[in-house]
Amino acid sequence: MKYIDEYRDRALIKGLVAKINAESTKPVRLMEVCGSHTMAIQKFGIPALLPEHVELLSGPGCPVCVTDIGYVDHAVALARRSDVILTTFGDMIRVPGSTSTLQSVRGEGAAVQVVYSSMEALKIAENNPDKKVVFLGIGFETTSPTTAAAMQAARNRNIGNFFVLSAHKLMKPAMTALIDDGVKIDGYICPGHVSIVTGTAMYEEISAAYKVGCVVTGFEPVDVLQGIDLLISQFEAGKPGVEIAYKRLVTPAGNTKAWDLMWEVLEPCTANWRGIGDIPESGMAPRETYAEFDAARMIPVEIEAPQEVKGCMCGAVLRGTHRPTACPLFGTRCTPEDPVGACMVSHEGACAAFYRYAG
Repeated sequence: MKYIDEYRDRALIKGLVAKINAESTKPVRLMEVCGSHTMAIQKFGIPALLPEHVELLSGPGCPVCVTDIGYVDHAVALARRSDVILTTFGDMIRVPGSTSTLQSVRGEGAAVQVVYSSMEALKIAENNPDKKVVFLGIGFETTSPTTAAAMQAARNRNIGNFFVLSAHKLMKPAMTALIDDGVKIDGYICPGHVSIVTGTAMYEEISAAYKVGCVVTGFEPVDVLQGIDLLISQFEAGKPGVEIAYKRLVTPAGNTKAWDLMWEVLEPCTANWRGIGDIPESGMAPRETYAEFDAARMIPVEIEAPQEVKGCMCGAVLRGTHRPTACPLFGTRCTPEDPVGACMVSHEGACAAFYRYAG
């Protein structure tokens, strides 16, 4: 507990809040692009501690939330095949597709299993050689290397019935796409988990090209406030740059071994982001050299035409243009117990975080 207490120290928090309130003089918009940050910011009541002119925006940082509805429909179609065992992280189970969810088809008898790692899915494939075992590859640079490792292990162990349906995404293209599309962002609270793998080079490129501050932070209140303080200092001085406020885990170089493995097995592709649309070179798909593990290529299914839920503003929330509470479905038709949109499903989703903590 000593480790946690250090980053929840009341004196440090009060000091940072006082510093931010004293130095911040101009309206500023800061966006977090990590679901864990979204949850932490609301859980610890960070917005209420800041001046009114410091606006915190929730961006496309929840991997389940940004996964487009067509991918969910694809997963449902795969799960309905009698020769498939579909494996997935738990959050994906309840994400609504056009007309169904993985939870619903599991109730109808489909073989849908929740796993906690790609290697667990690989083990299921090894134990069920008569089935095609499909793993739903979800997440950013944090989880992409683990999917790549499972595919590499499947090849090394000659497990030919393991497949990946990839929805892995890269963070940098989304961060730049938002600014290119006109979303006003003065600084990015950069994701801690992603940055452990990537390092900070991509933020250097964003900061130089778009003149926005980029600060990598952790997830405790002191971490988040230190990041906000650094961004405001940069903004007030007119000197945007890249800084690390999470030095206990993040280095400029990142985890080169994980990074290299990801690029060996996966390659960039155009990907659809909920609320943003298609972004070139923002997805990660199996390379041609690993095509035999690509569920999209190797297991044919008919996929229904995507249908978005009328009234759901999940897309606008992910773009940072609207708060969750602006959605007419928020807290009434759409709740964590009965979600309509993906942002209310995952505990990292902005709508779920606002529902639980912001009231």
